Amino acid sequence: MHVPTRVLFGCGQLNELHAQPMPGKKAMIVVSNGKSVKVNGYLARTEEQLHQAGIETVLYDKIEANPLRQTVTAGGQMAAASGADFLVALGGGSVIDASKGIAVVAANGGDVWDYITNGTGKGMPIEKTPLPIIAITTTAGTGSETDMGGVITNQETKEKTPIKGPQLFPQLAIIDPELMASVPPRFTAYQGFDALFHNIEGYIANKSSLMSEMIALTAIEAISQYLPIAVKDGKNLTAREKVAFGSYLGGLEMVVCSTVSEHSMEHSLSAFHQELPHGAGLIMLSESYFTYFIEHHVCDGRFVRLAQALGMTEATEPKDFITALLQLQKDCGVADLKMSDYGITPDEFPQMARIAKSAMAFLFKSDRIDLSEDDVVEIYQKAYK
Repeated sequence: MHVPTRVLFGCGQLNELHAQPMPGKKAMIVVSNGKSVKVNGYLARTEEQLHQAGIETVLYDKIEANPLRQTVTAGGQMAAASGADFLVALGGGSVIDASKGIAVVAANGGDVWDYITNGTGKGMPIEKTPLPIIAITTTAGTGSETDMGGVITNQETKEKTPIKGPQLFPQLAIIDPELMASVPPRFTAYQGFDALFHNIEGYIANKSSLMSEMIALTAIEAISQYLPIAVKDGKNLTAREKVAFGSYLGGLEMVVCSTVSEHSMEHSLSAFHQELPHGAGLIMLSESYFTYFIEHHVCDGRFVRLAQALGMTEATEPKDFITALLQLQKDCGVADLKMSDYGITPDEFPQMARIAKSAMAFLFKSDRIDLSEDDVVEIYQKAYK
């Protein structure tokens, strides 16, 4: 396992930023186009820590949920024009993902899609070293603070796929659960389920190993036990810390193993409908998606073990996993999600399936059985409400 990112984990760790080795002298701080890091004081605290370390700062506050190609490219251009020599990504997965693309464009020029290797990306090599990144996560979901990929959306082609490479591991990650206490309950659940599915998918992937299985099961047990508590009481820092730990492990899981095609399928949903939170899309797909694999007896024993990890210790049948998963969704208040509430319509499914199998084809290779486009459409249809 090679994860070169240094990690500061635990409550209050943002206060230690000033004492860390800095990769440059001028930082562009990348945040979302929302208000949370500003109104909750996280941005001011980060700026104070950097200034205390003698770092000059500029701000780029344009990143949307499911970050867009043009926003990432513009961020890279701003970083280069400002003379920033490293980035500080302060926010959730979208901000950290976007920062990886920004880091590439700032150093290499052009459009971020020039360096995308999947789908319609041009697949150009990243010849110049991207700007170093310090990642300060304010959510527990993607694990992007300690992996080497960042998912970007191209609205023109309706593709959502990563820019990736070993140069894109953040140099430093700060995982401070205190910064997550302000996340609203529903988004706590969406993000927590994203982290959960990183680990569940890794456990059933054909690339799984003793290392990845250990990571996945540890994360699943932590998230399933503590996510309902964090949803009900966002100020419970013990619960926040446990879910953050599971999210961090999910990032490691994607390094030592892989997610599977559920993530490819969701990326099509939120590429077509950008307002759909990634975690919500995964929740919508999950019953139909995993039932398909159970009905095809892909890895029965693994689904039994997953049910046990979710808290159903008496589980003996693969379908017990679905029962345990749906109960967790109910406990977290997200059992009622509907694709139709986000404007998704069944006539989009064939195109979504085609793009999922091209823009995110590499995750289908981690499945234990081959899914055709028709199979993908069938899973979408059964998930539709």
